[in-house]
Amino acid sequence: MSSTEGFSDFFYSAPDGLKLHARVYGEANSDHWPVVCLPGLTRNARDFHELALYLSARPTVPRKVVAFDYRGRGQSAYDPDVSHYNVGVEAGDILAGLTALGIEAAAFIGTSRGGLIIHVLGALRPTVLKAIVFNDIGPVIEPAGLAHIQSYLEREPKPKTSTEAVDAQRNVHGGDFPALTDADWRRMVGALYRETDEGLLPDFDPKLVDTVANLDLKQPLPALWPQFEALQAIPLLTIRGANSRLLSVETLRQMRERHSQMETITLEGQGHVPFLDTGDLPDMIATFFDNAEQRSTTAG
Repeated sequence: MSSTEGFSDFFYSAPDGLKLHARVYGEANSDHWPVVCLPGLTRNARDFHELALYLSARPTVPRKVVAFDYRGRGQSAYDPDVSHYNVGVEAGDILAGLTALGIEAAAFIGTSRGGLIIHVLGALRPTVLKAIVFNDIGPVIEPAGLAHIQSYLEREPKPKTSTEAVDAQRNVHGGDFPALTDADWRRMVGALYRETDEGLLPDFDPKLVDTVANLDLKQPLPALWPQFEALQAIPLLTIRGANSRLLSVETLRQMRERHSQMETITLEGQGHVPFLDTGDLPDMIATFFDNAEQRSTTAG
């Protein structure tokens, strides 16, 4: 591991040998459940930086936090075979990373695609999941939400400066996120782009766009209700942006029916996906994990 301010970089090998990366915060914290953070489709570990600093440095219940870069994102290597950019392979990569880190079980936060991967982890190795936070994702994905993702990925702006990048992101997403501050937008841009000699570039393999562009949204998308229902015994918090196009109010209602203990938070002024470091959300997430661990300890 190489030390960086607030975290260490951890590199490991995927089952097929590809070099992958994760950030580890609060490496010495071992008295409580660790937290594993899984980002969205084209996003990376930097999305969780502020939240990870908060969770790992709390004076009462400091936790180790691991934020993963999937293959083809952030500091993980790009895969020459674009077919490997799928949630099944990525779930296997996460399990390999946890094994390399010596983590047998953890609380998980899954943003968008990260939540889909958690559904897969529940099928592959349910004992790894101690508690779950779904960030604007569930077992049903609305086609309108995917169509919106297709649209902006196909027209990804090419800003030269951070100011241009902020303006570009606001032009695309501003209507769904009126609650965000200037600082929120700047943090988003800092996580999304990397600096190059040619200016700023999105920090992911451009081939990822093809995996979304090739989806036929005229066909019904497979729902993951069986996988979701298998999570009934695991403490669950689902966060939804009030303006989300991907997670519908109706799906959230059905999730609550099928997981009677599920807690929910709806964030006004945010869409897909909510920023987890805004307002009181870091404390609410931390409290959810604290309560889940305390109940588990009492029951055990």
